[in-house]
Amino acid sequence: MIALDDLRLLLAIAEHGNLSAAARQLGLLPATASAALKRIERALGARLFERSTRSVRPTDAGAAYLASCRQALDQLDAAAERLAGDRARFAGPVRLAAPSDFGRTILRPWLDEFHDRHPAIRITLLLGDRLADLLRDDLDCALRYGALPDSAFVRRQMAPSRRVPVASPAYLEAHGTPAVPEDLRNHRCLVLLRGQEPLNRWRFTGPAGERGIVVEADRATDDGAVLRDWALAGCGIAHKSWLDVAADVTAGRLRPLLADWSDEDSPLQLLFASGRRRPLRVDALANHLAGRIAAYAAAHPFPAPSHRSAVGDLATGPVAGA
Repeated sequence: MIALDDLRLLLAIAEHGNLSAAARQLGLLPATASAALKRIERALGARLFERSTRSVRPTDAGAAYLASCRQALDQLDAAAERLAGDRARFAGPVRLAAPSDFGRTILRPWLDEFHDRHPAIRITLLLGDRLADLLRDDLDCALRYGALPDSAFVRRQMAPSRRVPVASPAYLEAHGTPAVPEDLRNHRCLVLLRGQEPLNRWRFTGPAGERGIVVEADRATDDGAVLRDWALAGCGIAHKSWLDVAADVTAGRLRPLLADWSDEDSPLQLLFASGRRRPLRVDALANHLAGRIAAYAAAHPFPAPSHRSAVGDLATGPVAGA
């Protein structure tokens, strides 16, 4: 018979990709965890993980079984929460992904605040600017910029945002300020990578219509936080989501460029896997973040371009990180 502790062990192994790390998380000896895994596989008559000297990864059969395990544990945890009869108290794990820059500079204190209010919730925060696979990465939800390209996601809009070219005062003093999008070709541009592909086509709308400018990357990275650090250090012009740099602009550390041109819309959204039941603790975190993000966006309004009086309707585009 497969026990609940067995299911938790399987999920911990999948999370860490390492048997010893999973054992430490659950307070087990590695030998005990290894023996338990063999016992579970014998009971199921299937190999759930491929083992190597460095890592452990699910087989195809194992990945399917783990998805069912996660769903079963979510349902049991939710039942326990309802049985407790106290909707203000939650317990269990929440796994959240977020863009690296937003996660480090803005999101983390809000998560600390939520955890102080609900100390029985175990929060795992995964930072990065690649597109998250909620099922494969075993995530409850993911914050991402951009419109939703995949119907497998259920989205909750957190706040409107937009991409904006920014640079430090020191860089602009040394290299001049671009007046039109075409001027960016003569500047040092800092480019985000999506996998191995540079996001170097920057789109603008202005008095002369739409422009799609392909910039040459003076520096490129797959980490949006590094991109912002380079801009702050005067290394060049970065194309950033407004919420990530609003505080820097307010403080004078960065300056928004091309005031007569508006950038592509890039709303911040919270994504959930379609068809997966959400535990109460995940909805509680979503509601907490929605309130904090809305307040932050209201306190840092996007400066309207001179040819346009307000931020327009949200446009579609790739779900992005930075």
